[in-house]
Amino acid sequence: MNTAIAPIAPIATIVPVVERIETLLVDLPTIRPHKLSVTTMKGQTLMLVKVHCSDGIVGIGEGTTIGGLSYGGESPEGMKLAIDSYFQPVMIGQDATRIQVLMARIDKRIKENRFAKCAIETALLDAHGKRLGLPVSELLGGRVRSRLPVAWTLASGDTATDIAEAEKMLDLRRHKIFKLKIGAKTPREDIAHVAAIKRALGERGAVRVDVNMAWSETEAAYAMAALAEAGCELVEQPVASAAALARLVRRFPIALMADESLQGPETAFELARVSGADVFAIKIEQSGGLFNAQRVAAIADAAGIELYGGTMLEGAFGTAASAHVFSTFANLQWGTELFGPLLLTEEILATPLDYSDFELTVPDGPGLGIELDEERVAFFARNGQRKTISVAE
Repeated sequence: MNTAIAPIAPIATIVPVVERIETLLVDLPTIRPHKLSVTTMKGQTLMLVKVHCSDGIVGIGEGTTIGGLSYGGESPEGMKLAIDSYFQPVMIGQDATRIQVLMARIDKRIKENRFAKCAIETALLDAHGKRLGLPVSELLGGRVRSRLPVAWTLASGDTATDIAEAEKMLDLRRHKIFKLKIGAKTPREDIAHVAAIKRALGERGAVRVDVNMAWSETEAAYAMAALAEAGCELVEQPVASAAALARLVRRFPIALMADESLQGPETAFELARVSGADVFAIKIEQSGGLFNAQRVAAIADAAGIELYGGTMLEGAFGTAASAHVFSTFANLQWGTELFGPLLLTEEILATPLDYSDFELTVPDGPGLGIELDEERVAFFARNGQRKTISVAE
């Protein structure tokens, strides 16, 4: 008699799939007008996306721009429309755990829309981290740092106001790196503004500038020499074209950083190929997502280009996602600019992010490691309990 026990058949694993996607616009005021060469912001609109999965887990991502369409080709309203109309049909019923496979599927069917893709990828990673009990940084290979230096942007447009603001940040031990938004005035006026602030701060604070592509190459050549003389240590995207950046780089004793010229790995490779910058400002939204941001960083490292963690003035979810990615970079020579939530007057998290001793602590809970305050979001949501208005002048 054969008494052998038959092997037990494996229990079928139910794969979590995307069930539905929810989007909403949240309009939040800022602590002051934020003046850039391209616009003046008086508030910020967050496009929040919730990916609901069949296992009950919900991941949250964020899409944010600077001044609506003033900065680039996507807006929070456009992202919401694209996700509702185009992303959702591509995603429903798909495996929520194979994130790069799903993002490849989206890329095949939806062109461009890098900011919206970043928001979706963030939500998928947040959900999967919660599912596995791991921070997003560990899904991206593991963090090498848990604290990130954070610069503060001075952008009131007034020299005395900016100096007072910088002094306050130093006293609070919140920031000791300051980036000045310039380019809306003449180069001579901007140089005088930067020089006055640097004189006031001395060695207590580092000073950098962001021109947001406002200068011609001739203006940039003149201004970069004067800014170096004034003690400024870095100039961000003074001109629009990558070719002009390449002609300016290393002509002056000041670092030149690419920002708007970086639109993902392909543009990063081209900039690296022509030695077009000393520093890359990596932004997860401009890169098209967190995995692409890592690819941009790898290209920079291979080319000997230094790294800076940039921002689109995201709220808490975009900032936390950026922090998780930047924490995995082997090199982050110029720190980060992840101050976006601090520019807002209202908190939408149950527990705010930890900014202290000039740095941001990378959350260590599952997923992004943060929790949405649903009541606050409901209050500030567009067409919600509080009626909000346009955020750009």
